[in-house]
Amino acid sequence: MTATAKTEPEARPASAVEAPPKRRRAAATLLGVVLTGLLALGVLVSASNGAFAIPIGDLLASVGHRLGLPGSPIDGTGESVLWNIRFPRVVLGVIVGASLACAGALMQGMFGNPLAEPGIIGVSSGAAVGAVCAIAFGFTFAGNWTISLCAFAAGLVTVTVVYVLSRSGGRTEVVTLVLTGVAVNGLAGALIGIFIFYADNDEITAITFWQMGSLSQATWPKILAVAPLALIGLALAPTYGRRLDLLALGERPARHLGVDVERLRLHLIVIVALLTGAAVAVSGVIGFIGLVVPHLVRMAAGPGHRLLLPLSTVGGAAVVVWADLAARTIAAPAEIPLGILTALIGSPFFFWLLRRTRRRQGGWA
Repeated sequence: MTATAKTEPEARPASAVEAPPKRRRAAATLLGVVLTGLLALGVLVSASNGAFAIPIGDLLASVGHRLGLPGSPIDGTGESVLWNIRFPRVVLGVIVGASLACAGALMQGMFGNPLAEPGIIGVSSGAAVGAVCAIAFGFTFAGNWTISLCAFAAGLVTVTVVYVLSRSGGRTEVVTLVLTGVAVNGLAGALIGIFIFYADNDEITAITFWQMGSLSQATWPKILAVAPLALIGLALAPTYGRRLDLLALGERPARHLGVDVERLRLHLIVIVALLTGAAVAVSGVIGFIGLVVPHLVRMAAGPGHRLLLPLSTVGGAAVVVWADLAARTIAAPAEIPLGILTALIGSPFFFWLLRRTRRRQGGWA
C-alpha cells in the first residue's frame, strides 16, 4: 500500500507530459504553420532583395529551371548572384539559426532553466576560440573541415568544463552556471586577443569576422563542410524530447521512470557542442538566438520538448533569415554584422527574462 501511494504521484505528472491538452496541441500546430510560413517567406524575400534586386517571379523561374521544370533561367548576372551569393547565404542562415535555437532549447531542458543558452554559458565563445586558433595558426589538416572540427572540439571542451563546475551536490546550480559562463567568456576573449596579437593582417580580418558574426562569407563549400554536423545534431535532438520532459519533473522522478540522467546529459552535451560548433564555424558568434527563440516558443506552445525542439528549430531558422536580411538592408550599401544586430535585440530580452525569473522565484538567495 505504501509503495502504491509512493508511485502514484510520480506517475501522474509523466502522463500529463505524455498527453498535452488538445488546446495546446492546436496552438503548437498553428505556431508551426506560422513559423514555417515566415521561414518560407523570409527565404523568398531575402533571396530576391539586395544591391541587385531579383523579382520573386524570376527567382521562382530560375529555381524551376534548375529542377527541370518548364521555364527559362534569368539573365547571366542575376543567375550568378542568385545561386552563388544569395542562396548560399540564405541556406547558411537556415542552418545557423536552426542549430543555435535547437541547442538553446536542449540546454534549457538539460539545466531546467530558461536562462541557459550556448552563448550565455560560453559555448559559442569557446567554439569561436577553436575556429580562431585554426585561422591564426593556418591549420589545414582536414581541408574544409578543419575550422569546423576545431570549433566542435573547443565547444565540447567548454561545455563540459562549464557543466562540471556548475554541479554541486549532484545538481546543477543555475547561478553558478551563469557565473562560470561569464568566466569562460572572459577567458575565451583573452585567448582570442592572444591570437590577434600574433596574427597578420589577413588573419586579423578573418578573426574579426568570427567575433562579430556574419553570413557574408557564405559559400557552397563551407555549407557542405558544416551541414552534415548540423543535420546530425538536428536529427538526434528530437529523439531526446520525451526524456527531457521526464527530466523536467526532477532528477529523482526521472530516474524512477527509467531515465539515466547522467548519460542523458552527456549525450546532450555532445549534441549541443555539435550544433554550436557547426554554427560558429561558418558564421562566428551570433548570440541570443538560443535564448530568445526557445523561450518565445515555450510561452506560445508550452514546455513539452517533443513540440518545443522542432518548433524552436524552425523558429530559429526564420529569425536568422529575417535578421540577416535586416542586417544587410537597414544601412545599405553598408552591412551591419549579424551578431551585433542579434545582441542589440537579445540583450534587452535577456534582461527582462532575468528579472521575470528572479521575481517568480522570489530572488536568488
